[in-house]
Amino acid sequence: MSRRGPKHFAKLAFVLTDTDEPADADMAHFRDRILTAGPGDELLTLWRRKLTAWDFEQSPAWSATAPRTPERRAEVYERLALSEDLRKALDAAVPVHREPGPVTISREFKPWYTREQAANRSFYWASYERLLRRKGWSDAAVSGLDEAAHAVVERLADPTRDDPYGARGLVVGYVQSGKTANFTGVTAKAIDAGYRLVIVLGGTLNLLRGQTQRRLDMELIGQENILGAADPNDPDALVGIDYQDDEDWPAKFVSFGARPSTLGAFDIERLTSRDRDYMALERGISALEFEKPDRTRALHDPANLHAARARVMVVKKNKSVLEKLVKDLKKIGPILGEIPALIIDDESDQASVNTTDPKKWEAGKVIRTAINGQISALLKLLPRAQYVGYTATPFANVFVDPGDEEDIFPRDFLISLPRPTGYMGVQDFHDLDTVEGEGKGQAEETHVRGIYDSTGDRLQEALDSFVLTGALKLYRAERDVPSDPFRHHTMLVHESVRMAEHTALALRINTMWHNAAYTGPEGHARLASLFERDFRPHADSTLPTPTTYTDLKPYVAEARRLISKGGTPVIVVNGESERDYAQPDLDFDRTPNVWKILVGGTKLSRGFTVEGLTITYYRRTTQQADTLMQMGRWFGFRPGYRDLVRLYIGREESLGRGRNAKTVDLYEAFEAICRDEELFRAELARYAPLVDGRPQVTPAQIPPLVAQHLPWVKPSARNKMFNAELVEVRSPGRPIEPAAYPQDAKMTARNTERWKPVLAAVSGTPTTCLLLPDDTSPLSRSFQAATTVISHAQLLSVLSSLEWEDGNVLAPHLTYLSQLDGRLAKVDDWLVIAPQRTQRNRIEAAVLGEGPFSLFRRSRQSGKLSFGRISGLEHRLYAQQLIDRPDSPSVGGSSPGLTATRGVVLLYPVVEAAQDDEVKAVAATGTAAADRVIMAFTVIPPKAAIDTKQQLVRFRTRDSTRPDAVIVNAL
Repeated sequence: MSRRGPKHFAKLAFVLTDTDEPADADMAHFRDRILTAGPGDELLTLWRRKLTAWDFEQSPAWSATAPRTPERRAEVYERLALSEDLRKALDAAVPVHREPGPVTISREFKPWYTREQAANRSFYWASYERLLRRKGWSDAAVSGLDEAAHAVVERLADPTRDDPYGARGLVVGYVQSGKTANFTGVTAKAIDAGYRLVIVLGGTLNLLRGQTQRRLDMELIGQENILGAADPNDPDALVGIDYQDDEDWPAKFVSFGARPSTLGAFDIERLTSRDRDYMALERGISALEFEKPDRTRALHDPANLHAARARVMVVKKNKSVLEKLVKDLKKIGPILGEIPALIIDDESDQASVNTTDPKKWEAGKVIRTAINGQISALLKLLPRAQYVGYTATPFANVFVDPGDEEDIFPRDFLISLPRPTGYMGVQDFHDLDTVEGEGKGQAEETHVRGIYDSTGDRLQEALDSFVLTGALKLYRAERDVPSDPFRHHTMLVHESVRMAEHTALALRINTMWHNAAYTGPEGHARLASLFERDFRPHADSTLPTPTTYTDLKPYVAEARRLISKGGTPVIVVNGESERDYAQPDLDFDRTPNVWKILVGGTKLSRGFTVEGLTITYYRRTTQQADTLMQMGRWFGFRPGYRDLVRLYIGREESLGRGRNAKTVDLYEAFEAICRDEELFRAELARYAPLVDGRPQVTPAQIPPLVAQHLPWVKPSARNKMFNAELVEVRSPGRPIEPAAYPQDAKMTARNTERWKPVLAAVSGTPTTCLLLPDDTSPLSRSFQAATTVISHAQLLSVLSSLEWEDGNVLAPHLTYLSQLDGRLAKVDDWLVIAPQRTQRNRIEAAVLGEGPFSLFRRSRQSGKLSFGRISGLEHRLYAQQLIDRPDSPSVGGSSPGLTATRGVVLLYPVVEAAQDDEVKAVAATGTAAADRVIMAFTVIPPKAAIDTKQQLVRFRTRDSTRPDAVIVNAL
């Protein structure tokens, strides 16, 4: 049962046994063993791993089915020739994991890194895989990482190829979501495959670089490579060897049992250490002199390559450090052209991107920022170097000038990693499917505590929450909840970027702490009240939580002691000097227990993982989307305490000064960015499937695709334009929902007038729309709506006549819709649904003499033309149920039904307003003025509205002589 695919199991089992012929009784015994196996059964563990690996494998040679689907599992069983009852037993023991896998947008590439090749050379990957399993990773998590890392390595150039090629790629993860594990897996697979120089660009601080070095040393490089020839039992030999003062050495560092070179593999030489960044090649140029068994052949020849040691360095993104590295490499000479190298850029949108203004370039010569210039120099010196960037905020990398062949645009591939199991991210803090007027959603209700003018600053409450959650962790640890995640317990306070303000704030928090009386009656009364109104109602029912504060009270004193340990509960994290980050309580690896309140600014964001973060107090304003997103340190893994996580965030913060000052809601600002990020990922997933074995979208086409859906995103180079022009987007069975509507009142009025025939047709007695139980609710729900059916020609006439301020955002969709007259597919008509708000919140008015209609309140995202979400969740789910089940009598209530050739339109008369009182003012006379009503809509074509090719997107090249170019000079 190799990675070549499943084989006939009974025959294979027979070959491996001593019996003369296979017996049905043996298979029956096997089935019974599976049915009665306990969680730790070795046989079941083996089958779980194999089935999961086969389920997850991307595009295997032995199957055309999609991974992670029942169809893939059925084919596996068919190839194994298993009986029906055995299939059921295995399905019960090992259910199909249906969570989405990585999404890949890629150029076509020449396959070289097959599963067989990966299996034949897998020394370091196999070791890393074993370590992950020892750490408690599930089979699904290990297989998921395996597939994602394999997808990266197979798109790098074959390290043994004769002609040099340097691939450029980007891996997009989530903030604090385990990207390091992915690039550790990529590094393991890459060096197994033949890459012999790995340069990891590991952050802009020594602390971050050292953390990355330690992680690679511990989980990949291992004890034997760190020790070299030193005898681990000879104290004198260990002088100067890394990690002798580390509490995790050697127990938690991977061990191979002997030097890898004595085990038929190859050693790794470290060119940097935990405490020493790249200073210079310590042994001079000889450190990069690769041994060649056959000196008549190049290093990349297989005869030489697989016997050579690999070199690994973790380098800080610092101009002087990178200059030293480039200077040393220049001394080495021609062999640089023979070295298969891999450059991994952690947080690749920080410092690595060229941010110089093209208008200031002289005679068209590119001027580079310091770090970008050194990365470019590295890529030129190493013609066989592959560059892979890692980031959670990809827009800066996606919009790098792709015409610059020496830059880091991901021209070959972009891989979007799935949201990991157990990760607290966007959906845990923001209810993205709710719309204004529906109140708080569950995520906001559970985890978010707004800071308004009316609430005061709530800083004392946040401190109380920190003490209370610390006590709850101690309570749980005594009741068999794994306590390792409780090793660190932290609170983050982020109000400003000014260091003087950090010092003053730290002093204030210290004063509040010492006056809080946590061990006295007043303090206990505050904590008891907070526990009853906040933490007990939202506690996870699967975790132990005291029923009263009295049961928790004994743990409060210990929590306070741990937080006050060392004399102060607060540490300040800022400054330009590395000394500011050398505090023991900032080294989560080496310090056994960090229970502290961290006060700081920018340095507490990018790349810095605040372990054990439970309470966040955030009031810093910024207008930069990627900066704001990276401040989201509250995202991450919170095993055993995710129900205790709280975000105190400013909802009425001042931004700017004087006449330019305005009030911003930071929670809404985060939500807007999160929507953009999620939309970006959703778009990649939508267009990733191959059509006729070829990509629908290449990395070169991502910028115009993203710009279409996120109108504020523009090319990075102002004097350039995209070479790939988005022509058509096809959406069978998927919503088309423009978010950016005109702000100009006259344009709005003209657009509303164009909907008048539809408004006239939809006026009348409302009908009941019945939403059947689904994943969002086990109960049926209903809402009232006015409905009508209009012809396809009539809808197309209205949509084609609409005006837009910043280019026609609907144009690529209209190209598609216009062909649904039978040329591409046939749509006869459209069911128009104009929903009504609930009776309690309903505000009605006539529009253009028709109606009355229920007016909906929406507000635009900060600084943008676009609204957050137009359609309500229940309305959208109802429309989708109609689309998914055409001709079904069980859907719909009293509204008209659907056929396979009928689509759905959700129509909303929207008033741009922040409060319902503003909507009431528009409707005060019973008639809403046309220039105050935005006719917003969602169009969902039938699922059958597509041809047999199933191609969803189409581009046109602006310069047909350069079809693979991404941009051309603007005229």
